[in-house]
Amino acid sequence: MTSCRICGGRLHEFGDFGTQPLSSGFLEPDYIGDEYLFRLALGVCDSCTMVQLMEEVPRHLMFNGHYPYLSSGSSVMRKHFERTAQDFLRTELTAPGAFAVELGCNDGIMLRALADAGVRHLGVEPSESVADIARRLGIRVTTEFFQASTAREIREAEGPAKLIYAANTLCHIPYMESIFQGIDALLAPDGVFVFEDPYLADIVEKTSYDQIYDEHYYFFSVTSVAAMAERFGFELVGVERLPVHGGEVRYTLARRGRRTPAPAVAQLLAEEKTRRLAEFDTLQGFFRNVERSRDELVSLLRKLKAEGCTVVGYGATAKSATVTNYCGIGPETVSFISDTTPNKQGRLTPGAHIPVRPRAAFEDPYPDYALLFAWNHAEEIIAKETRFRESGGKWILYVPHVRVV
Repeated sequence: MTSCRICGGRLHEFGDFGTQPLSSGFLEPDYIGDEYLFRLALGVCDSCTMVQLMEEVPRHLMFNGHYPYLSSGSSVMRKHFERTAQDFLRTELTAPGAFAVELGCNDGIMLRALADAGVRHLGVEPSESVADIARRLGIRVTTEFFQASTAREIREAEGPAKLIYAANTLCHIPYMESIFQGIDALLAPDGVFVFEDPYLADIVEKTSYDQIYDEHYYFFSVTSVAAMAERFGFELVGVERLPVHGGEVRYTLARRGRRTPAPAVAQLLAEEKTRRLAEFDTLQGFFRNVERSRDELVSLLRKLKAEGCTVVGYGATAKSATVTNYCGIGPETVSFISDTTPNKQGRLTPGAHIPVRPRAAFEDPYPDYALLFAWNHAEEIIAKETRFRESGGKWILYVPHVRVV
């Protein structure tokens, strides 16, 4: 890909993570065959400033009946989505009969709060396994990819939506023109499209390069989202920085002229301009920091291995695939990764082929060091694993810099 998927502008590549596997492609232990591999590289558009992957992975390979991530797996995220639902109930969903649609509803944790409040709703979720979990909670879900044709079908059956919401979903979808055609078809005249995704400024500032993997196609800034909204007939009217997943922004879009943009929009636009966030030199500097972080982590792990220390991973996250494969970390360095997700346990991580074991293996016995791949939940995890610390165990973190705690 040499041109921007949003506006057709020229892409300038600034970082290459080499050959990578599907981040959620966990393998059976006896798997024999070729894994799907692609080149994980980043570029920035010289016109609309959108940062994006240079190669697109086919969506059916990433989001299908075997998709392993559950939104409700973290107490922090459960509380986040419950608060989000309460916010919508106080603001956008006050009228009787208001209809809400969530794109990529996963296991329905946000929609459940709306359903409990009696709000008419629909989740659009392409991964059958997580959609079934939502249905068992009483959530209305259709199992398909959202696009213009999907939206028109929903509009015909349900009427217009006062709210369309997406969390950690929009950045996964390359075909943005069809998405916005669908939003235009489905959204009520006075409705809003609200989405939240990892924030480019946080990724750059924290060198959180593991946010870059196959599922994350776009890396949004307020500047690029404002340009995208304008291109497709909408206006960015609200922004809110969020602490979840290592730093996100919640964007609120409305039809042109329907709402007055909040002061926070101009404020963040000015901050990004001052920081020269989307300039090529800034992004090249970010990738130099990525390379430095990689070298420091590899050096630390080699040192610990030479000293005879035991190291295991904690959290077989999708983003850990970027770290293990980019840094060349395999089972000879990290003997296994502890994870609480049942359908990951007993498998091998994509590319690196590190065994994934249940949480019980983490304390049988405790290792000397635990490499925390789920660093965005560090506070929650470290507070829970007090016995590990009491046993003398130490955590290895690599965001915002490599350190032992």
